[in-house]
Amino acid sequence: MAPSPNMRVTRASMSLDGLLDFFRAGIETRTSDDPANAPEEASYFERYMCSVLPECLEIRRQVQDSDSRTDNFDTLLRPLSRYELSAAIKYASAFGAVTLPSPAQATILRKLQLRREKRRTDIQELDFVNYNSLTSAPPQLPPQPPQSGILNLLKSIRTTPYEMSFLSRLCGHRPPTDSGLVAVDWETRSPWIELMTDVREHYSYAHPTSSQSPEVPVPIRYVSLQPSHLQQVHELLARVFWDGIDGFDLLQSSPERCSVIAMYGKIVIGVALLSSPQEAYITYLAVRAGWHNSQIATCYHLIMLNPHRDITLHVAANNPAMLLYNRFGFKAEEFIAGFYEDYLDSQSRASMNAFRLRLRR
Repeated sequence: MAPSPNMRVTRASMSLDGLLDFFRAGIETRTSDDPANAPEEASYFERYMCSVLPECLEIRRQVQDSDSRTDNFDTLLRPLSRYELSAAIKYASAFGAVTLPSPAQATILRKLQLRREKRRTDIQELDFVNYNSLTSAPPQLPPQPPQSGILNLLKSIRTTPYEMSFLSRLCGHRPPTDSGLVAVDWETRSPWIELMTDVREHYSYAHPTSSQSPEVPVPIRYVSLQPSHLQQVHELLARVFWDGIDGFDLLQSSPERCSVIAMYGKIVIGVALLSSPQEAYITYLAVRAGWHNSQIATCYHLIMLNPHRDITLHVAANNPAMLLYNRFGFKAEEFIAGFYEDYLDSQSRASMNAFRLRLRR
């Protein structure tokens, strides 16, 4: 049974509605190919679905009708399905990560997230209120004139910090902390850092009278992937591997377990990405030029984030990084000829062949 060519079926969209539409489209497509021989060629599963599908569609229609409501404009409204709710939250979260959402957008996103949590915990929503069961409100007291001292204090406030303002409660406040911090390294000194130090010292010797700001030591921070890292990560992977590598999908899965980004200040100097916590396959390992042989420990921290799981990767046959992987305990399991033929240029010095390595835990 084949689905319609215009229908996209993914694991995330396989709710009951999508499953019923999938079966119906497959049966209609199979029957329309050869109506005369369709009953003879139909399998047992297709015959069974033909008998069950009308009843399932009728039940789905009844459930949707029972959940539907009309608004003040006589427009028929129905609640979002689980898939539609997750898709709306995913789209709104991705849009909010790029630009600051408006108060209305932030409110809608919080309401959608609250509805999803209620469904997960089986909390029944209060659709209708029996006003007869509500207690009457206490009599309203006459308004009291505000004290002059309070008004003077309020008038003396010129500005309110954003993190303490009402706007931050509507739009959300992100404190300036290291989100997804994995480790901090104050010891590592790369050739690039030594070069910058020499440049500063040479300038101070050449211009002894000019004032220079003191050099502030900056550590190497290992953090999980954030939306602000994507541009530098894509540029680094394009220089080390090839164009077209996109790490945006990793933000939607588990970046705290599948990614380690080495940061020197605001510069991305190292990247280690895992396909998923379930598969535990290292897709990309890259280090910025000038930071090689500096013990940038992105691979080490990525392994530590996924304990008790075997981790695999592929490495080119002539890549000296094979020695580094052996230190971590990776062992060659398979030699694959022409593994990188579809990715590397024919004039590339890197080998087209690869070893498949595994770290057994």
